[in-house]
Amino acid sequence: QVQPVESGGGLVQAGGSLRLSCAVSGLTFSNYGMGWFRQVPGKDREFVAAMSRSGVLTRYADSVKGRFTISRDNAKNTVYLQMNSLKPEDTGVYYCATNIMRPLVPSASQFDYDYWGQGTQVTVSS
Repeated sequence: QVQPVESGGGLVQAGGSLRLSCAVSGLTFSNYGMGWFRQVPGKDREFVAAMSRSGVLTRYADSVKGRFTISRDNAKNTVYLQMNSLKPEDTGVYYCATNIMRPLVPSASQFDYDYWGQGTQVTVSS
């Protein structure tokens, strides 16, 4: 059974940093592109960052560009999201997901992602 599991969320002050991790079991991790999305109550889930299966190509939402960095360790079946200079508007539940539909590209489309984690809460206080 495929199961992405996120960790690393928490409460941080504005300007601080967090590093999210997502460990994936049950599949050949290196075959999949990976993505991070986030959601706040009352709003649609939105794209944050993505990486191709090779790890060479990345893509970021404009709102996080220059502050967030996605990376992966295929030996550990894990994708990371380093979040720096956090802002209150970064608050939300962060989800990682696997992309088998178009793994060669860092897709921002949720329709390309098949397996989703349960999410980890990130709260940034002002």
